[in-house]
Amino acid sequence: MTTHVTTHVTTRSPARSDVAAVPLPDHDGARGVSRGWAVAGIGAAVSAILGTAASFSLGAVYDPDLAGDAEGIVAALSEKTAAMVGFHVFESIAALLMIVFAVGLFRRLRSALPAESLLPALSTAGLLGTSVVLVLATGLDTEFVFATLDTDLVVPEALVFYNHWVGTIPGCWILVGLTGVALFAAARQGGAPRWMGRTGLVLGGLTLLVAVAPMQYMAGMTGTLMLLVLAVGFTVGDKAHRGA
Repeated sequence: MTTHVTTHVTTRSPARSDVAAVPLPDHDGARGVSRGWAVAGIGAAVSAILGTAASFSLGAVYDPDLAGDAEGIVAALSEKTAAMVGFHVFESIAALLMIVFAVGLFRRLRSALPAESLLPALSTAGLLGTSVVLVLATGLDTEFVFATLDTDLVVPEALVFYNHWVGTIPGCWILVGLTGVALFAAARQGGAPRWMGRTGLVLGGLTLLVAVAPMQYMAGMTGTLMLLVLAVGFTVGDKAHRGA
């Protein structure tokens, strides 16, 4: 007679008893996640628009009647101190909110694209780079805003240069064009709504084109418009990825 003995061995690691209780993250990371990052994008675009409007009011250096007249330009700027402060505040807010939108967009695209895709990083890099540009655009404000209150603190030619700076650097939105093109590629892979991808291609591509041309003034406008449209889309649209 043959006897068969079956032995059952159960192993348990008390040190790792918490593993089963920890829920694994949902790969659909965008589902059920707050849309605050997208709202931040709207705020960034609106703040950038207000900052641009303020910079347009500082157009003394482009006034044909003041061409070559450094002292006349300084006199005109001395009446625009409030606009200079507004430019600084709005552009700074836009830079900060753009970072929030950039990080949120990275998470949103990463949740919908293959792990090895470069598109989430590319889309984020364009926004982060533009945020840095906006910070640099306001970098001379502290030095020159107060100089307009006491023009003896600075030579007229320095204020003329500052006027050119705030009239040019804020429009350097070329990197946002990269974000738009990356979003178009992501949409082709199903990572974003098709209409957002097309918006990114048209406005982002146009931003790249005019910035390379170079026509930064137009790049700032098309880039800001693209940011606004996409941020609104991710806030109130994007239904396939809204779980709550």
